[in-house]
Amino acid sequence: MNGVELQEHARARVQELPGANLEHPFGPGWDVYKVRDKVFMLLTDVAGEPIVIVKTDPDDSKALQEQHDGITPGYHMNKKHWITLHPSGGLPETLIDDLVTDSYLLVVANFPRAQRPVDPATFARAMR
Repeated sequence: MNGVELQEHARARVQELPGANLEHPFGPGWDVYKVRDKVFMLLTDVAGEPIVIVKTDPDDSKALQEQHDGITPGYHMNKKHWITLHPSGGLPETLIDDLVTDSYLLVVANFPRAQRPVDPATFARAMR
């Protein structure tokens, strides 16, 4: 999967996530996806290749980076809580789907229950 395909696949997954919105607060070189004004995914090619940046659990972050050459610490983000997906790593589409969804659910889980667009527990099971 090349960089454009990686980003398009991530964008397609976002279309399935209730309340997700695209914004450009950092200019045209950055697609920033938010839910209720909280960022859960960024797409850019300012690093020299098209990449996807998603939020992740810190424990999962380490394991994912050890298991996949195409996953590195989050570009220009907190390296403990964010990871970067690279096209050169041969990441499976199902993993990309899971990482985008997990990023969204990590953000949604921090909202008060009344403000959540979905219940993270039941939505996660339904999306898999």
